[in-house]
Amino acid sequence: MASEFDLIARYFTRPAPAGMLGVGDDCALFPVPPGMHIATSTDLLIQGRHFFPDVDPQALGHKALAVNLSDLAAMGAQPVGCVLGLALPQADDAWLAAFARGFHELADAHGCPLMGGDTTRSPHDLAISVTVFGAVAPARALRRDAACAGDEIWVSGALGAADVAYRLLDGQLPADAARLADARRALEWPEPRVALGLALGGVAHAAIDISDGLLQDLGHVLAASGVGAKLRYGAMPVAAAVRGLPPAAAAQAVLGGGDAYELCFTAAPGDRDRVLAAAAGAGVPVTAVGHIDPCPGIVVLGADGRPMDGLPRGFDHFPAS
Repeated sequence: MASEFDLIARYFTRPAPAGMLGVGDDCALFPVPPGMHIATSTDLLIQGRHFFPDVDPQALGHKALAVNLSDLAAMGAQPVGCVLGLALPQADDAWLAAFARGFHELADAHGCPLMGGDTTRSPHDLAISVTVFGAVAPARALRRDAACAGDEIWVSGALGAADVAYRLLDGQLPADAARLADARRALEWPEPRVALGLALGGVAHAAIDISDGLLQDLGHVLAASGVGAKLRYGAMPVAAAVRGLPPAAAAQAVLGGGDAYELCFTAAPGDRDRVLAAAAGAGVPVTAVGHIDPCPGIVVLGADGRPMDGLPRGFDHFPAS
């Protein structure tokens, strides 16, 4: 049986980029470009909470890093590197090889090499922790507290597919093989919008990635900025997998569904052409879905122009009783 150090050497040790000290020492060392700030974020994924036990390990390796890169995207930060923590119930060579492949392929695609981490045996389920490091010029950072009254609110990509896939796999929606086939990749292989976040630096005001649902995550921006929002439900970019669902389930997926990892951001109306040019350059569609209002709170206008009732809530690990 391979030892802990054999596993690290076999699956997670790769040559460090020039100027970096990577896997194999007590700490990773990496330079910070002059005039830049470090952006860092950590996400913890727990089996049974964030992913199903039978998920494709290559997809899980991809997603473990993708959810962290999405945070860098939301700050407009350039990825620099990452560290990985794994708590494994057992050391399965085939599983580890697939997980590492998914992780390293995404890391290579975004210039975010694995620089270190830790492995340990878990007495029960699998747990994964990833911390990413990025660099951003302070004046170009996309902060949650920078939304301005009158700003347009934009969303990248399409919403709802990941939520639909999760609910189908969890039995919360009636079995539908065709719909699951349309939705599953969004849940298991999210694409972090790093190029879009970088392109929006100096253009957008505030930004956040949609991990817990559009309304909940936008609410964090509004609270930090001391403003409110009016959204148009009919303007939302709805994923194909959502179409045909009952209205309540569709609204839950689009407005409250998590695991989207799209960007929600605000920009001045006069910068619409710059936003569209940034999105085109990044190869990511974006949609204007509302505007920032000086009055606190979120209003979602339905097709009849009236505020919608019973808006869905996003995900919360510790909801109030």
